[in-house]
Amino acid sequence: MTNKIFKAVNWNNLDNDYVELFWEQNLKQFWIDTEYIPSKDINSYKSLDDNMKEAYKKVLGGLTLLDTLQSHTGMPKVIDHIDSLQNKSVLSFMCMMETIHAKSYSTIFTTVATTSEINNIFKWVEENPYLQYKANIIDEKYRKLDHKEVDDYDIYMALVASIMLESFLFYSGFFLPLWLAGQGEMVASADIIKKIVADESIHGIFVGLLAQERYEKLNVSEKIRADKEVIEMIENLMRNEFKYTEQIYTDIGLTSDVKEYLKYNANKALANMGRQEHYKITSINQIVLNGLNVETTQHDFFSKKSTNYEKTLEVVHLNDDDFDLSFDMDDDFDI
Repeated sequence: MTNKIFKAVNWNNLDNDYVELFWEQNLKQFWIDTEYIPSKDINSYKSLDDNMKEAYKKVLGGLTLLDTLQSHTGMPKVIDHIDSLQNKSVLSFMCMMETIHAKSYSTIFTTVATTSEINNIFKWVEENPYLQYKANIIDEKYRKLDHKEVDDYDIYMALVASIMLESFLFYSGFFLPLWLAGQGEMVASADIIKKIVADESIHGIFVGLLAQERYEKLNVSEKIRADKEVIEMIENLMRNEFKYTEQIYTDIGLTSDVKEYLKYNANKALANMGRQEHYKITSINQIVLNGLNVETTQHDFFSKKSTNYEKTLEVVHLNDDDFDLSFDMDDDFDI
């Protein structure tokens, strides 16, 4: 027996000015995959050509791998190194949602693919060098938290890895379902994807706040080291994402559009860390933006679950400012 003192989480005294906001927002966005009806997309899927079907299955497989990594390794290890019990609670909820995300892709799979096709995709995931490379890069940052001598720098870089995953690396996979939905194809399955995108958005912002706070604990030399490593990391991951994108999207003619979308989301990841944009963006595919458009799909990330869900929470109309991530940590803000 040890004499360690265990504390109970006390929500009557808030640890910071944002944790309760994120707790409530996560609850508002709660959903499970069985609330949705991807079987409505069977005819739509049959109308796609073979190259499009193959790309669609592969992006779902890649997304499943990343959400599995985040739910089984990333979030649990990060949680263990966060001091605030309230922040831990929010991260724990997010971790649970990552497991729902991973399962949700299988819900779509069972609608559009045979058992043999699904098994082949998961084998492809294990053998794909670009998927495995980025998973290893992120996992390496998480695994450093296993070491006995974990310092603020290691914790900061693990938080950075989480943000890279949530705000950047998922989006090479999200692009295709959103692009199809923007043209009225695979719309029911896109309801699930949009819920995942909404979740990842607030996950990236919340972990970004934790990362910014941890960064301030670093000394001057550690900050210089971190500044360099973050840019080197995102450039390395971007080179790999470009190769992955070329492999998946070349045959369906979307490579250049996906690369622009990746640069846009890489900048968003950096913004979540409180950093400046690194990539110049030419333009974002308007069809993808249409796939996210709440007016054309009757889908409101922060108030309404989807067109296929029966319950509607308080309706709040969104505008462009709601997605502006350039806030100051000392200011009051709304998600």
